[in-house]
Amino acid sequence: MEINDLHTFLYDYFTAHHCEIVLNQNGMLTVQLTEEMDRALMNRPFYWHYIKKMGHPGEPKQLTLITNPEKRDGKHEWIHYGSPRLHQIVNHLRDHEKYTKLFERVETYKNQALFPWLIANIKISYQGKQKKDEMVSIGLHLVNGTMRLKMMEELQYKELQNTISDYCYTITPMIKLHSGFKRIEKVLETYVDDQDHDWALQSQKTMAEEIDLLSHFYKNKTDEETMQKEISEIKKRYSPYIKFDVINGGLFYLAENAV
Repeated sequence: MEINDLHTFLYDYFTAHHCEIVLNQNGMLTVQLTEEMDRALMNRPFYWHYIKKMGHPGEPKQLTLITNPEKRDGKHEWIHYGSPRLHQIVNHLRDHEKYTKLFERVETYKNQALFPWLIANIKISYQGKQKKDEMVSIGLHLVNGTMRLKMMEELQYKELQNTISDYCYTITPMIKLHSGFKRIEKVLETYVDDQDHDWALQSQKTMAEEIDLLSHFYKNKTDEETMQKEISEIKKRYSPYIKFDVINGGLFYLAENAV
């Protein structure tokens, strides 16, 4: 996934949580956190406990994240796939806002149909000798089956709300949610199959070399149980596999020309 996708993901995340975007340019994102987001991300429980005990409103911090490695300056926080900060954000989404139901805000004085989209933000984890995470945003039109990648970017400038606008009505999905997730899963499996899997071959090679070295070490020893335990640890460390994690998503009702 390109760095711009990570940047857009972060922009969407903070704007969705009502944080003011102070700076957004050249792979740098500065946001003014709300109290809620400061509590969630900045690890200052004693500050907030003290400030509330004193009866003061408190001052949420500003957070500057660098998504472009070429812009790293040592003063601000570089965020990338696999970084603790990104894992923290992903875990916050998973714990608090995994599924939602939203409607596009439409100004109209005549009947307007809104069509159902199943949208999922999914983390693909490549595990082996080296680890890599990739974020994918995908949307499925639940009436005609159209599928779109980078769906969150498509919705970046759409105004969404929890209630349906006046004069609007929803179209009943033709594709059930369970079937929709299966379609998305199939697309992701095809996407992964088409990738270069040299990383997996390298992991298997390293695993075989480590086990061979360990076998030579235990060649004249009788501690079979310990050797098998260490072999098991090597396999756990190097055996390549790929997994999908649904970070969040939901049902979005959009106007026909929304995307």
